[in-house]
Amino acid sequence: MCGEEGYRRVELMSKGTLALLIHGGTDNWSPERWKARFDDVCRDRPVRLLADASLDPAEVAYAAVWKPKPGELAAFSKLRAIFNLGAGVDALMADRSLPNVPLVRVAVPDLTGRMTEYVVLHVLMHHRQEPYLRQSQREKRWAPKFQWAAGAVSVGIMGLGTLGADAAQVLQRIGFKVAGWSRSARQLEGIECFHGSAGLEAFLRRTDILVCLLPLTDQTRGILDRDVFTRLNRTSPLGAPVLINAGRGGLQNEADILACLDDGTLGSASLDVFTQEPLPPDSPFWSHPKVVLTPHNAADTDPDAISRYVADQIARFEAGGALENVVNFTRGY
Repeated sequence: MCGEEGYRRVELMSKGTLALLIHGGTDNWSPERWKARFDDVCRDRPVRLLADASLDPAEVAYAAVWKPKPGELAAFSKLRAIFNLGAGVDALMADRSLPNVPLVRVAVPDLTGRMTEYVVLHVLMHHRQEPYLRQSQREKRWAPKFQWAAGAVSVGIMGLGTLGADAAQVLQRIGFKVAGWSRSARQLEGIECFHGSAGLEAFLRRTDILVCLLPLTDQTRGILDRDVFTRLNRTSPLGAPVLINAGRGGLQNEADILACLDDGTLGSASLDVFTQEPLPPDSPFWSHPKVVLTPHNAADTDPDAISRYVADQIARFEAGGALENVVNFTRGY
């Protein structure tokens, strides 16, 4: 028995260690919870938390991370790949000490489905006048308004990657007029696609509900501003344009959003992300009557699905295959 255990120990040591560098303030981002999942799917290799005293940086071949602190990954000289456990990679991209190894984005059906649920929920919420109806309920006021059909509303999605494309197609099936905008040209069956600075104006002019799922890059930082909001369609049944941002907080100019909600340039907004998170208690977004606020949970990552995804990627990579969904450092996503 001791001999078998010894062979097992040698076999594990021959496999590169997977280090988990996870910083999160919710139960879903508990490092211990993630380690339990990775222990289950990576039984042929050591899995260590960053705080584990037995972690030898020289043995670490892979890192699975969420919001690592700048410089934390620099100590791993034998690193072969980094797996980001969430969709956004902007925090990692800002780390100038990041090792020169492939950085892999999460792209699993679970995450895509959750984001589509969020987008569809909030598009329907504004389309079906839910904020007004809930206020009527609180006031015990029976006063229904005319309800237009989905086909009378144009939804524009900024960002046509995996998440944006799936949300666009589901909204189209419900009956909305859907268009998408991206930095480079994309084609989606049945979806009118615009791209680049040349296509932005036409995209905005036809949009009643603007959904933003863009990655955060130098080119997209602060893109959701008054200039964009004033170019949205102002003749829709909603009365004024609606903003839904489930991308990154850095995409939005929050002062402009508040001012545009107050002066009617925007009719309402659903916001899942903010420039400072957690959102400070004194933020005006908490109590603004035209804001539907969620705590960055639009597509909260499922440890089971993501851990299997990372384990499968590592196995394929070590068998000589290519890593999937590797970030292009020039583009920033």
